[in-house]
Amino acid sequence: MKKLLISPSKMALGEQESQIYQNILKQATEISLNLMAVKVEQHPEDFLSWCYELHDVAKNRINFDLLDDHQLPIVKKLQDQLTSAISFLQLKTLRVAPWPVLTGFVSQHSEVLALEEQLKLTDYIATLRATPLKDMIVEDRLAFSGKHAASLDPSVYNFDVEWFASTKNAKGFHQLFADFPGEFDVALAHIPLEGPVSEQDYQQFMIAYLTAFANSEEKPTLAPATRLLAMRRPDVFTPIANTKLDALCSALGITKLNNRDFERYWTDIVKTIHAMPWFTMTSAADEFEQQLAGIKALIPCWFYHADKDTANQSNYIKLLNKPTRSTSSGAKKSVRRGKESAEILVDRALSDESIPQHIRDKRDSIVSEVEKGRSVDETISLMRAIFG
Repeated sequence: MKKLLISPSKMALGEQESQIYQNILKQATEISLNLMAVKVEQHPEDFLSWCYELHDVAKNRINFDLLDDHQLPIVKKLQDQLTSAISFLQLKTLRVAPWPVLTGFVSQHSEVLALEEQLKLTDYIATLRATPLKDMIVEDRLAFSGKHAASLDPSVYNFDVEWFASTKNAKGFHQLFADFPGEFDVALAHIPLEGPVSEQDYQQFMIAYLTAFANSEEKPTLAPATRLLAMRRPDVFTPIANTKLDALCSALGITKLNNRDFERYWTDIVKTIHAMPWFTMTSAADEFEQQLAGIKALIPCWFYHADKDTANQSNYIKLLNKPTRSTSSGAKKSVRRGKESAEILVDRALSDESIPQHIRDKRDSIVSEVEKGRSVDETISLMRAIFG
């Protein structure tokens, strides 16, 4: 372990990497005896691999039973520092990496990234993009804006809607978004659905977005706006999350944005990413690369730290594995859906040609059950079992 801890001092680290290493070493010193008890066989020769190795030690291999209570926050801080360092180092490669290297990285890490699930989200959003927010059902607006809810039927929304910068903590935004979706339609209408997006287009969006908050006590913040923009044009706008903004800004070599830096988002984030060699690529080698090219502004989201636990943290996976409903007194009540949402979700499912006509004839009964909170697939399966 001692050899592992001191090995970065022999690496050719840049100024930022050296500062990151010193900060990590400071936390590691506080729990040095506990770390020394961990057997280490891998001694990476580059700083990124070193961060991964020490992160695994701090998260999975240190003996937590031997830690004193006051040491637990130190271990958590060490984990967070290493997570941020990994994100920074991987994002930094975006500055110079060519397109094939980026797509290769994404493909190689597809399992830990839950890439298949994330691409299901982007494919689903693509079907909504031309629909005004005010005309969407509640669940589709949640999917577009990046907030998970128990009403999201996993048989329909087979992905976590909070991939690509969750907005679950933006309560003020979501209150306005739910009450006045048309106000945000006005803002998004300034961003064309295809073709170039100009700085003037973005500025018009920004003015309309800020205006949506004019009659509210809530303050407009940047992160939810970038989520809407990224879902409108995933080939142009990169969404940001406050918890990951430090790593992104450091990697891009810019001063960290605050949550009201709407002007700098365009100049420092959007334009900087658009100037990178991989972003300006003009051809895709295969179908996978073509798919990524259509959402290329989202690619930086896949360069933040991810490990074997990342995919399992998906709200979709958690909802899918949620225990079945019980009638016991201690069971939680099902989440009811609005009739409009239930009807649309059921009609989508019944449009499948494999559904027999006698099941389609039970549409109203299926809608009634889905309104009560039962999933669409579960209800149709139940109807099949009863009526054959």
